[in-house]
Amino acid sequence: MDATQLLKKDHKEVKALFKEFERAGGWAAKKKPLVAQICRALTVHAQVEEELVYPLLKEFRSQEMKDLIAEATEEHQVAKTLIEELSTLAPDDEQYDAKVTVLGEYVQHHVKEEEQEIFPKARKNLSAKRLKELGEAITARKQALGDTDLKRQAA
Repeated sequence: MDATQLLKKDHKEVKALFKEFERAGGWAAKKKPLVAQICRALTVHAQVEEELVYPLLKEFRSQEMKDLIAEATEEHQVAKTLIEELSTLAPDDEQYDAKVTVLGEYVQHHVKEEEQEIFPKARKNLSAKRLKELGEAITARKQALGDTDLKRQAA
């Protein structure tokens, strides 16, 4: 799978998790594991983008692409702040649902920009072979991050 397809798949999966959170209503027992899953998925996704995708895209000569990547990186930082704040709250905290909602809205905005602006430019400027290689690197990095966390959890 090429890099943009893989990242779009991540976007779709996180969107589904946010919808599931909305359907959870007042069930705090359902919300906490969903939010943990959302936060974990977003953290790994942002990390692979920042380590593998964004540096490659910043190499384009386009100032527009550099600006888009700078904005996307800042959006990641805001999401990381919300994720950190959520980690300190209980599902019955009055701010919990609001923070998850804001995170979801923020992620939707970010996804829209990536899919409508960044990814088309990446597809235009990178060969199919390079996009596939980048997709393979993303997959390997995501697996490595998962393995690391599993080892840490088991210790």
